[in-house]
Amino acid sequence: MRLRLGRPDINRYADRFDLTPATDGLAVTFLGVASLLLDDGSSAIMTDGFFTRPGLPRVLLGRIAPDPDRIDAALSMAAVTRLDAVIPVHTHFDHALDSAAVAERTGGLLVGGESTASIGRGHGLRPDRIAVVADGACLRLGGFEVAMVASHHCPPDRFPGEITEPVVPPTRVSAYRCGEAWSIVVGHPASGRSLLVQGSAGYVRGALAGRRAEVAYLGVGQLGIQPEEYIEEYWRETVREVGARRAVLIHWDDFSRPLSEPLRALPYAGDDLDRTMTVLTRLADADGVALSFPTVFARENPWA
Repeated sequence: MRLRLGRPDINRYADRFDLTPATDGLAVTFLGVASLLLDDGSSAIMTDGFFTRPGLPRVLLGRIAPDPDRIDAALSMAAVTRLDAVIPVHTHFDHALDSAAVAERTGGLLVGGESTASIGRGHGLRPDRIAVVADGACLRLGGFEVAMVASHHCPPDRFPGEITEPVVPPTRVSAYRCGEAWSIVVGHPASGRSLLVQGSAGYVRGALAGRRAEVAYLGVGQLGIQPEEYIEEYWRETVREVGARRAVLIHWDDFSRPLSEPLRALPYAGDDLDRTMTVLTRLADADGVALSFPTVFARENPWA
């Protein structure tokens, strides 16, 4: 197969950046990759909290560590001073590198499996600031009800397995093995709203049966290099399974580029967003599901 150079032009999908701004009340703010801030004005939770976004040379050849300046800048841009919880969708570096640092800065609980706990311990978080959960766990975090459902990473998983020892940065990216991957179903009882966060384009067949979510934030990284049958089943096991009426696409951006610069799609060498959009547009149209992209650092109402 001939290697395709360059990367998809995200401007081709400008009409899909169509989520309604949220002026007050419950909102979701996209912060790059699979980092999402959910806040209702009185409580807030965040997935991942990955803001360092080290460059490709350091990722490939060096050691990585949380960048305090980039973390502080992103939290300031998102107007985050306090969180009830930080929940990595899995523990690869592009999700969990900064999770413990963000939890420490915001007073949030670091939530996940034993691999997430190992990152928290390596950072020096106190044991009472780490919540280790298992498949099916339901937690009340501020005004949110969160169900943690075991899932899979999208193939190929370049660093599979669990993290069994504390991760003390700076260290190689290979230290951030995948660990436990999650489908995160979030309810907000005060508003009656619900959403699914599927941070990686992987799934466990039947895992979300009986779960309901009005909106699905759908990770699509590496989805464009999968067989079409895989993409279709991924849609069925996530968006269609929970009955979502809108799918918001995340984990499409090049995470070697800092958030201070405009987001761009991952290069064709690692993904094909154009192919993903061709298949997902067909599926969304057939199911009557709205298909959207979120705007970085914008408080949005995906239920509108």
